Amino acid sequence: MNEYRHNSSEAIQRTQPGWFHPRRYYLNMLRKLIEYAIEKHIPNKNGILVDYGCGSMPYKTLFETKINSYLGADLSDNPAIDIKLDAQGKLNYADSAADILLSTQVLEHVDDPELYLQESHRILKNDGLLLLTTHGYWMFHPDPNDFWRWTSSGLKKVVERNGFEVVDFRGIIGRPAMGLQLFQDGLMFNLPSPIKQIFIFIMQIFIHLFDKVTKQETKNTDACTFLVVARAKK
Repeated sequence: MNEYRHNSSEAIQRTQPGWFHPRRYYLNMLRKLIEYAIEKHIPNKNGILVDYGCGSMPYKTLFETKINSYLGADLSDNPAIDIKLDAQGKLNYADSAADILLSTQVLEHVDDPELYLQESHRILKNDGLLLLTTHGYWMFHPDPNDFWRWTSSGLKKVVERNGFEVVDFRGIIGRPAMGLQLFQDGLMFNLPSPIKQIFIFIMQIFIHLFDKVTKQETKNTDACTFLVVARAKK
């Protein structure tokens, strides 16, 4: 259910991407987005966090000082999991038992986003915290499937429709920079190495520069990836 599912080296690249990584700027901004959510919305140490569709749990270390227990939930072929999902993606976990639910780049891959959000709501305590990131714009990337993209208003609507109150919403990488990212992705697979690496390195610099001219207010409505912070209401 998550990109880079079981490869620990790829998990490290998600938080520490190399200079020639084609997602270097994006992955750095995604890590900072999660750090922003932790700093702003988890001021004190909490109890149980469930990482729903955890893959290799690349962001686990970011939460170490903020929670008592970090539980990974995924399909049974992931050897690192604490909670097994059934064939429909439901959690084998008790109602109202978790304090925080983390979902990073999973929602676009699940067959039924409504069911996924309903399960998230079910296992969270009243006022439990949902931290969710997913794509606005992005290239097709099946793992094993890739079904969905959201506008900012559409993502808020589907989260609220399933029992949550959105308390924060933030986007990263605005339209100009994301246009360059898609341009890079459209060409790089046809380039030989080391031309490909040079091309990626240059494009990532321009993506960074173009993103700096886009206001945060604009990114919050139209962006590559959105963060939703929401409270479960029961």
